[in-house]
Amino acid sequence: MAIDQENLLARFRPWKQRFEWAFWVALYAINALANSATAVMDLDRLGPGVAIWEPVVWESSSALAMLILVWPVVWLTRRFPLTWRALGWRLGLHLAVSIAWSLAHVILMVGMREIAYGMAGGNYDFGPWPEELFYEYLKDARSYAGLVVMIEGYRFVLRRLQGEARWPDRPAPEIDPSPAPPERFLVKMLGREFLVPANRIEYASAAGNYVNLHVAGRDYPLRSTMKDLARQLDPDRFRRVHRSHIVNLDHLTEIIPGDSGDASLRMNDGSLLPCSRQYRDALKSGMQR
Repeated sequence: MAIDQENLLARFRPWKQRFEWAFWVALYAINALANSATAVMDLDRLGPGVAIWEPVVWESSSALAMLILVWPVVWLTRRFPLTWRALGWRLGLHLAVSIAWSLAHVILMVGMREIAYGMAGGNYDFGPWPEELFYEYLKDARSYAGLVVMIEGYRFVLRRLQGEARWPDRPAPEIDPSPAPPERFLVKMLGREFLVPANRIEYASAAGNYVNLHVAGRDYPLRSTMKDLARQLDPDRFRRVHRSHIVNLDHLTEIIPGDSGDASLRMNDGSLLPCSRQYRDALKSGMQR
């Protein structure tokens, strides 16, 4: 039986955030339990002075510290996704961040162990910090790389399921030096290609190296900058309202003023988008046409 991927994605979307939270919690909980069980079984090798609760504290503190540090990596990969363009710079950034990530992991982990040992009336000895930090980094670098690969792979699958948009083919400049705004975008989804009329775009939001085109409850990632997209769209219909948002005036239902001159925009699907003070006048002039 063929799987209806579009319906599958629609059913998954309301559960997406809860799934992601549950995945990371379950992953590190299972990892802590498995490593703790292995360490307990190795108590004879660790020596007679090690209590059965100690390896459990070691593994649990490490897993909990890594779980806490998932969210900064999620933010970083969203802000600076891995792409072939500037790949070397992005890899260098991740190398530098992996060092800071490992240091944060060690500080959190040791802090938790100190608390646990203090509650048990003992004292935790991390060992000589330079040697131990280097030892931990050799392990953490692999963990960090695996974390980035999982996050990027998950987003890659989601993009393939929801479809990626691209600019339509344009005539050569010598044939049409001033091309009109594109009337449609080509969307590729699961090996199929279809056209999305530009006037059906309700709003667009920046997402790293992509701009998400929101159409009828779905987001189609387009590899573009907000500046390029704003230049390509019909200026009589679309307005830049924020450094990260462009709206279709036909789908804007309400402007809610803010205290500082900014505003919130309510779209006809119920979404609330920010509107910066610097864009409010241009937005109002566009609505009065």
